[in-house]
Amino acid sequence: MAGKNHVFLIATLLSLLVSSVVAHGGKQVGVTYDERSLIINGKRELLFSGSIHYPRSTPDMWPELILKAKRGGLNVIQTYVFWNIHEPEQGKFNFEGPYDLVKFIKTIGENGMFATLRLGPFIQAEWNHGGLPYWLREIPDIIFRSDNAPFKHHMEKFVTKIIDMMKEEKLFASQGGPIILSQIENEYNTVQLAYKNLGVSYIQWAGNMALGLNTGVPWVMCKQKDAPGSVINTCNGRHCGDTFTGPNKPNKPSLWTENWTAQFRVFGDPPSQRSAEDTAFSVARWFSKNGSLVNYYMYHGGTNFDRTAASFVTTRYYDEAPLDEYGLQREPKWGHLKDLHRALNLCKKALLWGKPNVQKLSADVEARFYEQPGTKVCAAFLASNNSKEAETVKFRGQEYYLPARSISILPDCKNVVYNTMTVVSQHNSRNFVKSRKKNKLEWNMYSETIPAQLQVDSSLPKELYNLTKDKTDYVWFTTTINVDRRDMNERKRINPVLRVASLGHAMVAFVNGEFIGSAHGSQIEKSFVLQHSVDLKPGINFVTLLGTLVGLPDSGAYMEHRYAGPRGVSILGLNTGTLDLTSNGWGHQVWMSLV
Repeated sequence: MAGKNHVFLIATLLSLLVSSVVAHGGKQVGVTYDERSLIINGKRELLFSGSIHYPRSTPDMWPELILKAKRGGLNVIQTYVFWNIHEPEQGKFNFEGPYDLVKFIKTIGENGMFATLRLGPFIQAEWNHGGLPYWLREIPDIIFRSDNAPFKHHMEKFVTKIIDMMKEEKLFASQGGPIILSQIENEYNTVQLAYKNLGVSYIQWAGNMALGLNTGVPWVMCKQKDAPGSVINTCNGRHCGDTFTGPNKPNKPSLWTENWTAQFRVFGDPPSQRSAEDTAFSVARWFSKNGSLVNYYMYHGGTNFDRTAASFVTTRYYDEAPLDEYGLQREPKWGHLKDLHRALNLCKKALLWGKPNVQKLSADVEARFYEQPGTKVCAAFLASNNSKEAETVKFRGQEYYLPARSISILPDCKNVVYNTMTVVSQHNSRNFVKSRKKNKLEWNMYSETIPAQLQVDSSLPKELYNLTKDKTDYVWFTTTINVDRRDMNERKRINPVLRVASLGHAMVAFVNGEFIGSAHGSQIEKSFVLQHSVDLKPGINFVTLLGTLVGLPDSGAYMEHRYAGPRGVSILGLNTGTLDLTSNGWGHQVWMSLV
């Protein structure tokens, strides 16, 4: 059996190499790679990429977003493929409007840019359920992202469908299209240990399955040191120039698939920013240390429309990116990075063909330079790691002033054309004004009577995800209790307390139709306890809970086993002691359902 697998792997690799470069009238078309860079249509390239997600904007925005990215010095657009919007119900597909993946990729190509397709199909991305459709949870015996037959069957089926769509439209670079890279899985190393041997075998299966699809372009796996065969392992993070341990084989290039331009926002968090100077430092550092592709995640974040945000993630996504939520340029970030890309392109020949060298200039300053012996081709990066003080150093007989924690770029090893801490691009600010159209909008309000007693359909409160099926976020829970009059008469100055322990995400409580209180979790700790005093009356009392979700999880192991909703309900402070209502018999009603 091992021999057959070995033969299969060799055949797959040969097929990839043969199909990666296709002769078109003697001109190479396709993508290969060596230890230095990707080789696109026969040429080594420096690649500056930005993530723009098609469903986080509208189709009429796509041309302008892509054009602004190109003007900012990018030559690649990266996007995920979002399984749960394309197949919301098993076997029923949607590629229309903002979900028109083919149109988006074609728009990239029409603007003379390359594309990277990150299929996942698990993507995380602060996207609801990490891009996995809800119906997967209801497949018998399924275990997500594991060497599990049901999951692998559905995953491979969807990935193959997307690849076939791209091939049919001739969108891979091997066909003359813009797609130069594809990604399978996503940051699997963060969960791999949880699945033990099933994790190891799964990631090998996923990589080899992808290679077998013969796209004619390389495949990548981000943050995956054991990426199989010719699949390239890549880095994600803010400072991959210092944290990336390198490709897992000497013939693979160094690629950076996510350089986080800011931080996504969750409810309750303060604004989170990343300076243009720090972003530029990280990119210059990366290219000075043999990097050949950087991708800004995100270059345009956009909007999490409808029900697409993961649990507790806000609708505004990466608004501090170079292009903000509305596609407006964030300055000085957009302009400072544009200047950086121009400076790096001046170093292109030396970076792609020169011999690397390192020279220590002081305790905190080093020079990294690339030159071709016997020619004048030379480019240098003078890097200061001193975060507090500026410094003047000598390099090749000349003095250079370096601001604290900065990198100067010398495309000819003599003249500084760019420093990461020296911002010369314009600054801007954003102001909001009231819309003139707001008074013409018609608003409708939906109200629903607070149910006192629903038909009992379970002894325990049911689980929220299973009830809502990602169609709504709200479920009513009702139960009744009979309070003895003598117990009420004997109670002195101590009100009973309703206590609800919930696994998430928020809850509102009513007793006898009167509001009691509310509580909620957070993105870090989704479970919570609602605890409020209540006024009970002798006889029958109606307890009503409104359970609320704030999106499905987007990360972690065993996502198919995640639960939300009430797990323990009790009344404290009665003379007879604590009254446990958890198994009291409950009625349920999905509220504001979209189905």
